[in-house]
Amino acid sequence: MEQVINFEEKRKDLSDLLHNHICEVTFTKINGEQRVMPCTLKEGVAPVIIRKEGTESKKQSIDTMSVYCMDKKEWRSFRIANVTHVKVIG
Repeated sequence: MEQVINFEEKRKDLSDLLHNHICEVTFTKINGEQRVMPCTLKEGVAPVIIRKEGTESKKQSIDTMSVYCMDKKEWRSFRIANVTHVKVIG
């Protein structure tokens, strides 16, 4: 039996996992390639973004999620709809 999860639930569940763990997120990139990205939003692991006074923060689309990529050591993003698998690794 196939389980149907709506977009808001998928986004919240993914956000909760990434705020509490380091995960491997598998997704399809815009160019069609598959990417397995070790990433997190966990406090103390992901660096804090400090904005300079007078600069605006970049508005994030509800369709994407910005995460700290552990292997690239920088912030990256992916389309939530393109996520095919999530595995907790730490």
